[in-house]
Amino acid sequence: MGDDARSRTGEPGTEGWEEVLDDLAQRRSRSRAMGGEERLRRHREAGKLDARARVRHLLDEGTFRELGTLTGGSEAPADAIVMGHGRIDGRPVMVAAEDFTVKAGTISAAANAKRYRVAELALRDRIPCIMILEGAGYRADGKPHVAPTPTDMLAQARCSGRVPLVTAVLGASAGHGALVAPLSDFTVMSRHAAIFTAGPPVVAESTGETVTKEELGGPEVALRSGLIHNGADDDAAALDLVRRYLSYFPSSAWSYPPHVPGGDDGPRPVPEIVDLVPRNGRRVYDMRRVLDVVFDAGSVLEVQPEFGRTVLCALCRLGGHPVAVVANQPQVMAGAIDADGAEKAARFITVADSFHLPLVFLADNPGVLPGRRSEQQAILRKGARMYAAQTMATTPKFEVTLRKAYGFGSMVMAMIPFDGQSGVFAFPGVTMGAMGAAAMSRSRGSDEEEAAMLHRHEVQASYRTAKTFGVDELIDPREIRDALWYSLDRALACRQAPAEPVARVGVMP
Repeated sequence: MGDDARSRTGEPGTEGWEEVLDDLAQRRSRSRAMGGEERLRRHREAGKLDARARVRHLLDEGTFRELGTLTGGSEAPADAIVMGHGRIDGRPVMVAAEDFTVKAGTISAAANAKRYRVAELALRDRIPCIMILEGAGYRADGKPHVAPTPTDMLAQARCSGRVPLVTAVLGASAGHGALVAPLSDFTVMSRHAAIFTAGPPVVAESTGETVTKEELGGPEVALRSGLIHNGADDDAAALDLVRRYLSYFPSSAWSYPPHVPGGDDGPRPVPEIVDLVPRNGRRVYDMRRVLDVVFDAGSVLEVQPEFGRTVLCALCRLGGHPVAVVANQPQVMAGAIDADGAEKAARFITVADSFHLPLVFLADNPGVLPGRRSEQQAILRKGARMYAAQTMATTPKFEVTLRKAYGFGSMVMAMIPFDGQSGVFAFPGVTMGAMGAAAMSRSRGSDEEEAAMLHRHEVQASYRTAKTFGVDELIDPREIRDALWYSLDRALACRQAPAEPVARVGVMP
């Protein structure tokens, strides 16, 4: 190679590139400086990570590859949204994080295109899509869009049921940017965060109402309304929860959930269960403690613990396999299924089924919650939604009745026969039917003798059910893990073909 093909430094092939590469490096550096040191300092002093630090914390170390670094130019570094791909526990994901230090994290036409692209690539490559929110919605800068672009919500909606879509709200999120949260399979927010259709200034202008962002959409509001699934103390804890949530799921609906072997993934008796579950059906207990002893040690992740508290929804592992558990909570309203609990369970069941997680139902309820307030909240329609979700589920399904399940409360918990279950079990002495003996006695105006007869009839119900093969097996409570473990081991043999997205037929109530 002649001297004329060498640069001034003597390196071959770089002649003429120095100025261009220096310019690129400088532009990238300016973009990665985000809103500048002063804004970043204020952000950190508020106890929050900046957008790039959030992405680094979320992903496996050194795996982030940015896309759209120079979008927005020098006016708006990365156009207020850091976007790209990386890995979580070695698996590829797409991620986008709004940068509040740049124009309050607002969305321009170019930023909208980045938001669309991150979801488009997630679906195209069949990997999870993660959105990290802290932004003020669309940017009101008066600039016309250069060209019509599809809204990012189109791509986000197409992800639904096909790739996991997860959102972390780590600051104030308003307007269009916040809309990805209700579309997502799972949402988490930090104690610094708030989420709303429009912020306090717009609310004051539109309605005359003076309200703080915490009162409008802080954690207490968003978690109790059911908009946000789980809360976290700070940014790091929220992002750690995103990582943990995704560990139960496949990368897409075209694959099955990952098996994670551990030190507690085999069959075993659970003698603790007889101390945890009182024989007297009127006594309360905490179903969370049952989950802790039945499923693999340390594997329980409760979803939406502050909403619909009569029903527990949790991701667990059984024999190392991810499962989705729906359980009544006798500690709250005796486990009666209220409107919020039914709504929570219906959505949880649908997400689990979409990604092929087997469903486990642990029933102990006196039915759906009656009363004027319950009817005003449309308990029948929301209960029907829960029933429709579980009966349309295509994934392996298991049910255990611990003490009681009456009327519609048994149907929504997958207790009735021939409902597609891979295993149906009950403890001895469970009570079931249209209603309990006490309620039936009152409704019929029974005298003392008839009331006693109805009670005796109720106590013997489990054995009559077993006699007619109404359940697969009446089990010793201490056998509950074994019954579920061996049934799941058998049922997973159904995976004899590649996984595909679930095609549902039916109108959701």
